[in-house]
Amino acid sequence: MTTTAVLASFPSPATGVWQLGPIPLRAYALCIILGLIVAVWWGERRWVARGGESGTIIDIATWAVPFGLVGGRLYHVMTDWQLYFGADARKTPIHALYVWEGGLGIWGAVALGAVGAWIACRRRGLSLTAVADAVAPGVAVAQAIGRWGNYFNQELFGSPTNLPWAVEIDLNHRPEQYLDVATYHPTFLYESLWCLVAAGVLVWAERRFDLRNGRLFALYVAIYTVGRGWIESLRIDDAHEFFGIRLNVFTSVLVLAGALIYLLRVRGSDQPAAAYTGTATDGDDDSAEDGAEPAEAKDDSGERADADADSSADADADASAPSSSEDTKDESTGDAEETEGTQDAEGTKDAEDTKDAGPRAEAGRARKG
Repeated sequence: MTTTAVLASFPSPATGVWQLGPIPLRAYALCIILGLIVAVWWGERRWVARGGESGTIIDIATWAVPFGLVGGRLYHVMTDWQLYFGADARKTPIHALYVWEGGLGIWGAVALGAVGAWIACRRRGLSLTAVADAVAPGVAVAQAIGRWGNYFNQELFGSPTNLPWAVEIDLNHRPEQYLDVATYHPTFLYESLWCLVAAGVLVWAERRFDLRNGRLFALYVAIYTVGRGWIESLRIDDAHEFFGIRLNVFTSVLVLAGALIYLLRVRGSDQPAAAYTGTATDGDDDSAEDGAEPAEAKDDSGERADADADSSADADADASAPSSSEDTKDESTGDAEETEGTQDAEGTKDAEDTKDAGPRAEAGRARKG
């Protein structure tokens, strides 16, 4: 009998807060922080693998995360304002600021977080769609981890059920109409598993299809909204409804339509390297680059001057070469004329000697006779 009871459901945590001296450690906050760490770490690895600069996603997160937290809380308070304001409110208005008690709307978190990311991208000269595609799988995993914060807070569970994986909810967390029911659909678990599946599909689809220019992030949004729609229909916590349908279901349908339109109308294409490298906008970086330009220009000028000097030397050498050849030719001609003159003089002397020798020989023969 005991074994059957264990298999029929799993219990909720006895507490969601642990005291570290005077500091309370809240499981809800820890789950969100862990999810953010995983998302930034994985997004950073994917960004660098695409040729981006290391540390970029961390810098963007410093803008996107605070904006996302504010946006998520605003969406929750605006759509569940009756919890904090009005005569029948179960909480006081100041509780609207108590983020650690739970209550972050994913739609507001994504919307305002995207604004923060856009500002960071503008400051660094990066493509927002390239950043979105890089972080998409990590964001899905972050949601999967963050949903376990609802488990520790015993909130956002579904309708009563006797399924073997039902979650047990303590009496003080049950809705008034179900005080006698102990087990409910663990919608936090459904959404956590759905987000993990979405992350796997994104990784697979990215390798199989051309999903750049924000299309991978649009696919993440489309997959998430499909799951969120049917999971939302299981929940029984207080929510605004239209025509008997919860507000978040309508929101899921609208966001899904927008994601599908983006997927169909935008086509993937090769993104320039600047989409991942960008241009630094920090004043120090600009001044450093400006300071480096004169030195580079000076080096270029020196190289050009050396090249001009070499060219001039070569030109002078070429110009002097013909003169040397002419001088050599003149010297050779002079030597040849001098040689010819010597030969002529010697020939003339030999001829005169021969001419004089003839009469002398005849006179000698006459005396002998």
